[in-house]
Amino acid sequence: MDYKAYYTKQAEQDLDKIEKLQAKKIIKKIDFYIESKTPLKFSKKLTGFETDTYRFRVGDFRIIFRIDSQTKNLVILVILKIAQRKNIYKTIQ
Repeated sequence: MDYKAYYTKQAEQDLDKIEKLQAKKIIKKIDFYIESKTPLKFSKKLTGFETDTYRFRVGDFRIIFRIDSQTKNLVILVILKIAQRKNIYKTIQ
């Protein structure tokens, strides 16, 4: 199964607000997860959110995403929000 990341406008805006070096680190880590062919083993399923909502952890940052299965062979991870742990859970639901 192949995975691909799609960043929402909100996620792109979140990355723009983060220091460039840290943003590059986050993007590199997301790419690493996707290239591993099993990105969900690096994630945690979130409760109290919509179905199939997960998070990745990169240092103090959390990447909230949903799974959107387009076909049998392609799964898109829709990156919804990127923020520091202390702020992210109260800004998205």
